[in-house]
Amino acid sequence: MFEIGEYVICGNKGVCIVEDIATLDISGVDKERKYYILKPKYVSGSTVYVPVDSPRESMRKILQPEEAKNLISQIPHIPLLTFTDDKLSEQTYKDCMKANSCEELVKVIKTIYIRKQKRVQAGRKVTAVDAKYFHLAEDSLYGELAVSLGINREEVAQYIAGEIEK
Repeated sequence: MFEIGEYVICGNKGVCIVEDIATLDISGVDKERKYYILKPKYVSGSTVYVPVDSPRESMRKILQPEEAKNLISQIPHIPLLTFTDDKLSEQTYKDCMKANSCEELVKVIKTIYIRKQKRVQAGRKVTAVDAKYFHLAEDSLYGELAVSLGINREEVAQYIAGEIEK
């Protein structure tokens, strides 16, 4: 059970704060069922309703500061994604995004970063699929690390680079 005021990761909504736990007075909704009422941190004016009894895979607590620092220290050792055919890349990226795991997000970011470097060196553009999932994975990961570490989201990339150089 999550607590009011707690930061959580909610699927593709990213970092949210649990604003309330209550039943909903909306037509067509079970009046007895309790919901987490979530406010996404980086999407203003949005509210997310998640049944308290929904599967736990859809929500999790954000990383604690020590967990975030440990993840960052492990980034050089996290493997790249592998796929035998570029046509499978999007499904692989989608699966990683659905996993709701920071390590999977790092795999997406690292893999696409390397692919991007190779394409640019070959005089080719980054694919639309790679650009899309790089942005999605970066937004998700950096949003969570920013809250966990108490820094601005814009500072996360530089923070990671500084920690990895140590």
